[in-house]
Amino acid sequence: MPRHCIKSKRRAQCEQHQQVRMKLLATVVLVAGLAGVAAWGGEAFAGDEHMGTCVFEKLTGQDYKFCRGDLEVFYPELGDVGCTYIPKCNQYRKRISKEWRSPMIVYPQADQNKKYVLIMVDPDAPNRANPKYRFWRHWVVIDIKGTDLRAGKLKGHVLTDYGRPTPPSQSGYHRYQFRLYEQPAHEAISLSPEEKTSLGSWPMERFVEQFRLGSPVASTQFLTQHHSD
Repeated sequence: MPRHCIKSKRRAQCEQHQQVRMKLLATVVLVAGLAGVAAWGGEAFAGDEHMGTCVFEKLTGQDYKFCRGDLEVFYPELGDVGCTYIPKCNQYRKRISKEWRSPMIVYPQADQNKKYVLIMVDPDAPNRANPKYRFWRHWVVIDIKGTDLRAGKLKGHVLTDYGRPTPPSQSGYHRYQFRLYEQPAHEAISLSPEEKTSLGSWPMERFVEQFRLGSPVASTQFLTQHHSD
């Protein structure tokens, strides 16, 4: 019995309180077991779909260093996927590739008086060992107000519609990078006719230089591979 129950003058009430807490805990554990448990920062683990357990592995090394500035990327059920591998359990890799729409983007440090540019790319097309189609453009949004970024509402002007992460089968893990830039005042940003014709082999660095975006104020990424691999 907890020490504070022994010392309490109202021992019966304390014991009853402890029983209620244990029942609530048992209920939470049961629900978690049925719905699947998400654990962050664990070791590499693909997930056990039969047991309903799902462990998210954090990125390490250079992949981890890419994540800076507290940019948050939220998908349904997964939460903030920044700096993680998308696990195979619960069909998360399939759902992020075929089902879910664009994620919610949050940048708590956004200046309410500024506008921002968001770029999402895959630098590993068709695979990380031979990225001859780098960068594959997945999403470009400009004129995003700082107030909207803080609230998780992306209401800017879309230059490239959101494209779901769809790494080819047997191509290994792909990085899906989100780069957030401050937008220079009075800068008319656009894609050239040539850029609009293709998503692959996009010269992102030239685009950033052309419109004087500078370095990202924040960046993050997640890694995933084809859902059948």
